[in-house]
Amino acid sequence: MRVLIENIGILAGIDSHGKQRLCGKEMQSLGILNDAWLLVEDGRFAAWGTRAEMPAEGIAADEHVDAEGGAVLPSWCDSHTHIVFAGSREAEFVDKIRGLSYAEIAKRGGGILNSADLLHTLSEDELYRQAMVRMEEVMRKGTGCVEIKSGYGLNTADELKMLHVIKRIKENSPLRVKSTFLGAHAVGRGMTQPDYVDLVVNEMIPEVGKEKLADFVDVFCDEGFFTPAETARILEAADKWGMKPKIHADELASSGGVEVGVAHGALSVDHLESMTVEEIEILRDTVTMPTVLPGTSFFLNLPYGKARQMVDAGLPVAVASDYNPGSTPSGDMKFVVSLACIKLRLLPEEAINAATLNGACAMGESQQYGSIAKGKVANFFITRPIPSVSFVPYAYTTPIVERVFLGGKECR
Repeated sequence: MRVLIENIGILAGIDSHGKQRLCGKEMQSLGILNDAWLLVEDGRFAAWGTRAEMPAEGIAADEHVDAEGGAVLPSWCDSHTHIVFAGSREAEFVDKIRGLSYAEIAKRGGGILNSADLLHTLSEDELYRQAMVRMEEVMRKGTGCVEIKSGYGLNTADELKMLHVIKRIKENSPLRVKSTFLGAHAVGRGMTQPDYVDLVVNEMIPEVGKEKLADFVDVFCDEGFFTPAETARILEAADKWGMKPKIHADELASSGGVEVGVAHGALSVDHLESMTVEEIEILRDTVTMPTVLPGTSFFLNLPYGKARQMVDAGLPVAVASDYNPGSTPSGDMKFVVSLACIKLRLLPEEAINAATLNGACAMGESQQYGSIAKGKVANFFITRPIPSVSFVPYAYTTPIVERVFLGGKECR
């Protein structure tokens, strides 16, 4: 099946060099053609060029798509979400307006524990139904590859319930989905922290591993949550079951999460609102992708991560949504890209690369997703006509996505 997209005003995100991630100054290179065409064959990118370069006899195709002068970009790759959750937490939103901090709400039994209580009452089917509504929402906004975490179960049965839902989403959604076991998101009600860590290591991880429900393991390694030593113990237990590490690090304080993540070859360390300059050096020349979540900073009034300093130091950077009911109730990656420019001081090209190729890399998926490259899965979206790629983050609330294609097929 050959699909030819014609009349493209701007074709962006072209990678002719097979890059798996972009570091430092490389992030300024987006790869753009104006007045272009794009050929997809059997669900993968096959060729592209300018209108002037099109053969005189045209290009044979089974389907022709008119982009009507709009831009074509690779789909967003959102490498950090909590899309599977029960209900909403707008009461805590009001508490924050009244002056309570995220940590204070958590100490009162709100936050993650509140979501765990709500999730416990929901059936797997209802949890799946709610999550699929959110998946449809993010897909329509341009996301084509997404990581989803557990972490609102906080007991073995409910963590498995969440992971079963994520498995169903993998099987039924057109998006590429990666699953993460985040049993160590908080301490379950009625348990001491040492006993809960024992439960995660000795019961939860083996059960998740036996069913092969998780690609990754994550730990909330931060002040008031899990220590670096506890994090290391959990990562080592999960490694025996083939789960690669991803870490919640330095959201509330410089907590040692970056250090333990790098030491265990973590695919990514995420949040980084409170990271230090010294930790930038720790990340240098490692496989670990620093992933900044500016939507969380925006919603919680936290400091913004040092993305500009990391890029200037030659590091790669990814950005992700952190879509969850408490600290970032939004999966709008276009808005994340805008925040990356406005608050993280990334250039538009850098921000788009952070939300596409580097986001895919933070999920171990950049060989197949994240850029327009020959042989990669044809996940892309078509916008209405825009004057330049800088318009994407500039028009920060303007809906621009007109059509979405995943695996080369239009999602109608």
